[in-house]
Amino acid sequence: MLHIAFVMGPIVWVRMDAASFDSGVGDVVDPVLERWWDAYLKSLRAKGVGPKQVPWYRRRVEQLLRRHPGCRARDLTSDDILAHFVALDGLGLPDWQCLQGLDAVWRFGRYLGAAWVEGVDWAMWRQRWAGRPRAEELARLEQGVLPDDVVLRRFVLSMRARRCSLRTEKAYLAWVRRCVQHAGIVGPVALQSVHVAPFLEHLVGVRLVSASTQRQALNALVAFLKEGQLLAEVTIDAVRPSQRPRQVPTVLSVAEVRAVLAQLRGPSMPLIGALLYGAGLRVSEVVRLRVKDVDLAGRQLLIYDAKGGRSRRVPLPESQREAVQAQIKRVELMRADDLAAGLGCASLPAGLALKLGSAASQLCWWYLFPASRPALDPRDGQLKRHHCHVTAVQRSMRDACRGASLTKRAGCHTLRHSFATHLLQDGYDIRTVQELLGHQDVTTTMIYTHVLNRPGVTVRSPLDNL
Repeated sequence: MLHIAFVMGPIVWVRMDAASFDSGVGDVVDPVLERWWDAYLKSLRAKGVGPKQVPWYRRRVEQLLRRHPGCRARDLTSDDILAHFVALDGLGLPDWQCLQGLDAVWRFGRYLGAAWVEGVDWAMWRQRWAGRPRAEELARLEQGVLPDDVVLRRFVLSMRARRCSLRTEKAYLAWVRRCVQHAGIVGPVALQSVHVAPFLEHLVGVRLVSASTQRQALNALVAFLKEGQLLAEVTIDAVRPSQRPRQVPTVLSVAEVRAVLAQLRGPSMPLIGALLYGAGLRVSEVVRLRVKDVDLAGRQLLIYDAKGGRSRRVPLPESQREAVQAQIKRVELMRADDLAAGLGCASLPAGLALKLGSAASQLCWWYLFPASRPALDPRDGQLKRHHCHVTAVQRSMRDACRGASLTKRAGCHTLRHSFATHLLQDGYDIRTVQELLGHQDVTTTMIYTHVLNRPGVTVRSPLDNL
């Protein structure tokens, strides 16, 4: 069978058989073409590609060129490259070979100066092949609690392989189910790109959701179409963005904060409330604190893997040191009871659970505010002690606000708003507050500067002149 390969311009007629298709070597060798290949491979070695890998980089490129006989390499399109990667993904090759083919094509395109290099989402394909779990890891993930629907099951396994949090997993599944219900289709298997835009429009026009909620729904549905439906490319029609502006946060005065904290009941809730306000923590951050994250000597708390995957240090209020020590003692007694009952393990992130094994039974890995009873870990199906549920803290805070007879709408996050506002009132600069809150951009923290304007103090109402 005859194939025509245009590489740098000249036509090379190469007779290929089945064996030469795999090896990339034909019966006829063109001297001009071989000199070009020698120069290109020399450039690969100069850029750090290993000598054993260099011949394979040529073979990976030749696999691409054989898919388009009679076409110049520079004249390929990004769709041609995408089709090649989709075919490569379906061959069942090890991920390292797919990544090698990706890098080979990328370097080849850069060397040619081809326009199609700019039209390919290289990072997406690199993440796709670098983030897929090995067979033994996939078997472990499948031991957890999974949806019955095959497509949703594949989507959940993909999210767990990417180390998404359980909250993200539940939220994304909820958005997929809501979109299926809105579209009136038989199930997730029938969900396609055309169903996304009408659903997002419904969220804005009927449900009046905020811009952040609309973005979360869009991200969830795009992720499902790529990872659950295995679509290589997702095109969403133009969607009207939510126009709800960001609101000025509700802030409690010092007296109101004191009244709310005094209303918190239970062995752990007073300390949780004190840390929400005293350290400016999110409710998800305070319940996920582990014993190892408490630095009593340094008077600080270490917040790991917070919103956006970022970590930071926050001050431990001096007034709460004894309460924290007492809480650690309670955790130690609970751990001893669990060990006697044959349990004693705290839930760990997916990667650490595989790496540390029995270390999950050590006190340092236990949550500072553990749940009242063990529960099945949805990732591996094992009975473990998780942290107390966020809703338990939210209910306790709601009851405390009612008991304090507040006239403001307040909750757990209101204490975080009050923490930032009171720091600015005390003269701390905005950058310090940004670091303590864990904001990536200072513009997010700037919303608290409304307290510096103090319009109720500097402006006198004309009614008072009557």
